[in-house]
Amino acid sequence: MKYARLTKEQFEEMHQEFINFLATQSITAEEWEQIKKDKPEAAEEELDIFSDLIWEGVLNKVEYLEHFSPQQIFLFRITTATIELIAIKVENEAIDITTREGYQWLQTNLMDDAVNIYTSTKAISEDRNKDIFALIKQGANITQGELYQYFQKVVQD
Repeated sequence: MKYARLTKEQFEEMHQEFINFLATQSITAEEWEQIKKDKPEAAEEELDIFSDLIWEGVLNKVEYLEHFSPQQIFLFRITTATIELIAIKVENEAIDITTREGYQWLQTNLMDDAVNIYTSTKAISEDRNKDIFALIKQGANITQGELYQYFQKVVQD
């Protein structure tokens, strides 16, 4: 398995897609029930293959990721060749930017000495999607990139 198995809830949400996936392999609903009962390891393998296909489809479309922690925000822009990072670090442990108050403080005090903004770029490895998945496993969320674009303007000015 290349990524991670979908959760039970995710499988339930993708019920129709999974049925279509089984159909592409000429597996009927009755045959699927039989496979689950008689060959649980084969059923597990089908679930893993389906999960990887779904992850591949999702990861292929990812352009932006965000990761928030109490004192840091990591904003990623993924291109075909690079992962660009804008990191915002608050050097005041009394401020927790994962809270509404802390985030509002950051918005108001962006130019404060306690706020540091860093940028970095690194080359994508041979497996772009695996790079993205590693960031997701570390807690990053897929986004539309509004925050990245906002901070990109801040950094450029």
